[in-house]
Amino acid sequence: MNSALFQFLNITIIAFVVWLIPLQFIPFLIWLERKGSAFIQDRVGPDRTDVLGFRLFGYIQNFADVVKLLMKEDVIPLQANRFYFLLAPFWSMMFSLIPLMSIPLAGSIHWINTTIHFQVVNLNVGLLFFFSITSMGILGIVLAGWASNNKFSLIGGLRSSAQMISYELSMAMSLITLLVVYQHADFQTIVHEQTGLYHFFGYTMCLPNWGFFLQPIAFLIFLVASFAETNRNPFDLPEGESELVAGYHVEYSSIKFALFFMSEYANMVVVSFLNVSLFWGGYEVPYVSTAQLIQSPRIVLLVLSGIIFIMGLLVFVVLFRHGWKQRTLYNGVKKWEPFLLGTGMAFIGLIFLILIPFWLHWNFPAWFPLALTALVQFGCLIIKVVFFCWLFVWVRWTLPRFRYDQLMNLGWKIMLPIAMLNFLVTSIFVILK
Repeated sequence: MNSALFQFLNITIIAFVVWLIPLQFIPFLIWLERKGSAFIQDRVGPDRTDVLGFRLFGYIQNFADVVKLLMKEDVIPLQANRFYFLLAPFWSMMFSLIPLMSIPLAGSIHWINTTIHFQVVNLNVGLLFFFSITSMGILGIVLAGWASNNKFSLIGGLRSSAQMISYELSMAMSLITLLVVYQHADFQTIVHEQTGLYHFFGYTMCLPNWGFFLQPIAFLIFLVASFAETNRNPFDLPEGESELVAGYHVEYSSIKFALFFMSEYANMVVVSFLNVSLFWGGYEVPYVSTAQLIQSPRIVLLVLSGIIFIMGLLVFVVLFRHGWKQRTLYNGVKKWEPFLLGTGMAFIGLIFLILIPFWLHWNFPAWFPLALTALVQFGCLIIKVVFFCWLFVWVRWTLPRFRYDQLMNLGWKIMLPIAMLNFLVTSIFVILK
């Protein structure tokens, strides 16, 4: 195949995958939000909606919500600016999907004199490209607040712009500090720099060489700023239901409201991908390099089989024990879904374990170790991202909303001075080293 055509197909396929990732994460995060808040508040959460008896632990409720939103009346205020009113939700959703183009999903692999990339664009200024795109998303909120011709919406839009200035400086300063350490701004190099073990003043530590251990202060500042970036509690001031009814989207209904709702969760996914790529090794498996994964496909399969089997047993024991005894609030039918999920995972893991003796004698085709390595690295990346998405849910349902002046004080008087001091100290250490 022609090299240019192959690269075009490679980029097209990965771009499609990158476009699908946040869209597939959104219903999962909505379900995780509902079940997570129920768990924190000692409630059941959604569990009544079903299709042919299948509730999928409340996941079917998402499909009911989609139908409800599509059937709701689409209202546009008479005094609103119609063009910008319609543009705002699409603008927010569009700029929440684009930034993932610069994030590598797995390490590049070489096969038949060609290189397969799992990244849409590999720029030497990838981090700058990422923030230049994400900074455009705030315009959707500002446009929505202004175009609605509603005072509560306008205040919500103004809050979002002031909030952006307050946390963006601290976030940028924390990432500049990280760039001083890595000396690179492209994500592929940054992720590659996090392989191996962590070295501290000439001593090798039994810790992965992740950005979190290199710059813990920068990570904490970035983490706090990321909550403001996504307009999530405790920094959801542009919405502020207690003061602004619903803030910038108070006049939106039907699918336009759904786009704002979806863009918030898409931003959570994007920020989690950025967090993992900069501070938690990205797609790299801890203590295992890409070359080691390629050279040991049998060991990788053995470990994966054991993990799946153990997880299946745990799911079976935990969910079956608690879920079978509890009856639903709907019609008293026992919960047999945990039984199917646990036994299914354990059965799949058992099959993999049974096939181990055959794997030891099979001659794998040349492409198999490469595909297995990419799959393992992508799975490792997704697991890390899911953890930080859960962290967003955990914090939202744990901490109360900050007041507007408290956010200003936190951003200007606490986070920014600490970020600047951290940058100064790090620069001195790098120069002396």
